[in-house]
Amino acid sequence: MARIAVGGWQHETNTFATIPADYAAFERADEWPPLREGEAMLEAVDGVHLPVTGALDHLRYHGHEIVPLLWCSATPSAHVTRDAFERIATRLVELIAAALPLDGLYLDLHGAMVAEHLEDGEGELLRRIRTVTGEALPITVSLDLHANVTPAMVRHSDLLEIFRTYPHVDMGITGARAAAQLERMLATGEKPSKAFRQVEFLIALNWGCTLTSPCKEIYHQVPAAYSGNVISASFAAGFHLSDIHDVGASVVAYAGSQGNADRAADGLLRYIHEREEDFQEKIWPAAEGVAEAMRLRDAGSGTVVLADTQDNPGGGGSGDSTGLLQALVAAGAHGAVFGVLADPLSVKRARETGIGGEFDAELGGRSGLPGQSPWRRRCRVLALPDGNFTATGPMYHGAHMVIGPCALLETGGARVLLASHAVQVADQSMVRHYGIEPGDESILAIKSSVHFRNDFTELAGAILVVAAPGAVIADPTTLRYRNMRRGLRLLTR
Repeated sequence: MARIAVGGWQHETNTFATIPADYAAFERADEWPPLREGEAMLEAVDGVHLPVTGALDHLRYHGHEIVPLLWCSATPSAHVTRDAFERIATRLVELIAAALPLDGLYLDLHGAMVAEHLEDGEGELLRRIRTVTGEALPITVSLDLHANVTPAMVRHSDLLEIFRTYPHVDMGITGARAAAQLERMLATGEKPSKAFRQVEFLIALNWGCTLTSPCKEIYHQVPAAYSGNVISASFAAGFHLSDIHDVGASVVAYAGSQGNADRAADGLLRYIHEREEDFQEKIWPAAEGVAEAMRLRDAGSGTVVLADTQDNPGGGGSGDSTGLLQALVAAGAHGAVFGVLADPLSVKRARETGIGGEFDAELGGRSGLPGQSPWRRRCRVLALPDGNFTATGPMYHGAHMVIGPCALLETGGARVLLASHAVQVADQSMVRHYGIEPGDESILAIKSSVHFRNDFTELAGAILVVAAPGAVIADPTTLRYRNMRRGLRLLTR
């Protein structure tokens, strides 16, 4: 039995977004549990599909003594504020120092955190942790598939395990894998050799989906890298919306010898570069996407899902853009469902009005993005859910969703799902709690890029990815990067 500390801190930072993540954002429950320490952390993540939960289950099964630290997350957004970063980083380092002596440390991190005052949130956090643990303590880390892995993350950890699915249905498995690697080091008394390679082109968020080519085939190649004494290999597709020096995809490999680690990383990198021209996906302009959805609906295609990818809160979008909603109303897409629109002011007005009543709403448009403003509409209130429910889909399974008071409105023949907090629609429960059965609808327009596919693909007769206004820009060539490293290629659609 070993004494192992466990903690985590998750944030995916879109540096092109407008709303930062302050300390309160990490304290607040949303799709995931709020900031909790010690035994309260264990209670908060219990039964929730998270990497830290997978690691805890593995360590408990093998009888290790667990020292809980803290775990927290905030919905993807603009930069983590200096105050939030320093408070949480300082506290996590304090808890680790207080827990010493330890036999090992496992951390559930994202890999794409950018703070107001530094580019590499996880690399800096791991560097500070090493100042109190020293180099000898084995440290393993699980990372999101969208991690922008940096040299500092590799240097200050002993092994990184990265998700292999997008939508992320393997979070618990990845945490368990990282915990097992920690056990391996404790059993052998040896740390593996490392190899780190950065991909030479930038992969846009939508193109990283592992349900479609080429990432479907690339991720099937990852286990093939395990040969000789290679014990781990991972591919991170990166997060193209972080304007930092080390933005982008990368490969890490670990082995009993440096030569084998290098060979595994180089082989995987070579295969990725061979598929460069395959990274593409049709993204519809909003009006054209709505027209196609109506054509498919009229042809009897079943539920047509429109992904409002550029206002995806899961990528740092504010969740309050009405561009796609306006296109639906303009086209006369009667019966369409649109959401979830983050608009606490309209929720408040709706709740004051009451079910069956009408009021003049100013919907969304308060994020500060250029060209965005509230959309003035006469709305009728259809339902007033409380915003508290439990997710049922493969990715969020078991998560206790807290999205604040909600409202279901009707305007121009479309139904609008409103919430007090921004939330990516990646689970059917998010629609059902408004009293709507997703599979019964003809057109379902939801704010997500890829994660919705984990729970909506089976019911969808067709899926169209649509570009309406928002901060989660689908085409990297339209962004003004100032900090990315020289020579990184941007793929054109």
